[in-house]
Amino acid sequence: MNKKENNMNIRSFGVVILAVCMLAIGYTAGKLTKGDPMQSLKTLVSDQPDLSLFWSVWDTMQSEFVNPEGITVEDMQYGAIKGLVDAYDDPATIFLTPEETELFNSSNEGKYFEGIGAELGYEDKNIIVVSPIDGSPAKAAGIRPGDYILAVDGEEIYRGDNIYGVVNLIRGEAGTVVTLTVLHKGDMQSVDIEITRGEITVPSMSFEYKDDIAYIDIARFTDNSYVSWLKAWDKIVDEITENGTKKVIIDLRGNPGGYFDAAVYVADDFLSGTQTISFQEDGNGKKHTFSSTKGGDLTEVELVILVDAGSASASEILSGALSQNDRAIVVGESTYGKGTAQAIENFTDGSSLHITVFKWLLPDESWINRENPIVPDFEVEFTTEDFTNGEDPQLEKALELLK
Repeated sequence: MNKKENNMNIRSFGVVILAVCMLAIGYTAGKLTKGDPMQSLKTLVSDQPDLSLFWSVWDTMQSEFVNPEGITVEDMQYGAIKGLVDAYDDPATIFLTPEETELFNSSNEGKYFEGIGAELGYEDKNIIVVSPIDGSPAKAAGIRPGDYILAVDGEEIYRGDNIYGVVNLIRGEAGTVVTLTVLHKGDMQSVDIEITRGEITVPSMSFEYKDDIAYIDIARFTDNSYVSWLKAWDKIVDEITENGTKKVIIDLRGNPGGYFDAAVYVADDFLSGTQTISFQEDGNGKKHTFSSTKGGDLTEVELVILVDAGSASASEILSGALSQNDRAIVVGESTYGKGTAQAIENFTDGSSLHITVFKWLLPDESWINRENPIVPDFEVEFTTEDFTNGEDPQLEKALELLK
């Protein structure tokens, strides 16, 4: 089996089945067959949370709220579940309603939608722009990675607000205008930015030559499917090898992540031996090692990787792995710092739960997080002035290093 066939079998995306129940039948039966049955039952009951306060509030809201019109039991249920999930204080662990789930799926699969084209995230529970999508109205208007969103059309956004509620405020029909009040990273004064919404498709990657240097812009590690993403990558690699190209730039700026396995697959193409790419660590501290297989297709090329504050998750795994294995020079700004993996449980009503189940560690076993992002070998700032003037000092530095 060759390297590519072997990697096709690497799939770390599992489904965690979550069951919430008052008493698990099998567990209860086992408990009650030993010792004092009544004492065992009392122990089981005492282990359960007292939900009387919850039901008292539920009943009071239903009977006393002054303006109940339009509020359904389904709304109350989803709100209660969101509150439960939010109590774990992990921005990456979220419950999505059917509408929010559809929105998430469409943006991840590269489907057409209408809006401004920006990936949102959290910074200390504040809503920020992780990255504007290449070619999007958001990027054209001057939205930058790390921008704090303070208001949408004058409606203030508060610390701790649900990110998908903010997304719904921003999204709208193509041709309509939305005004975002944002605070650019490093600025002291907020600005209002008018953005005309457009038709958005989310590309996974693009490829071109800059003289004799192959320039690969990976916008995200997702596509319609994992297999289709790999096919797109393999097509680029085949062209590079057929042309005998010896210098490569991978642009991961604004890349929010995606399939972890895709990052492992790409890293493997640049590594010649059985080197560590990443560790997966569960809640019990148990680690699983992901290593390269002998003989990647791009082991002889010189490589520079571009990153910025919008580079997250799989982007950080790839750049960190190749940097720590001395296979790449990293240029740009410190990354976002997201080294966790979420399993997705889809429910029959169309809603979904995204729950953090693993940490991703770099080859040196350090955990990627907000306090430990990928720090470039060459730190090069990309200022608002650079953006306005159409200049790209980070790319210029990468080209300079390879030339």
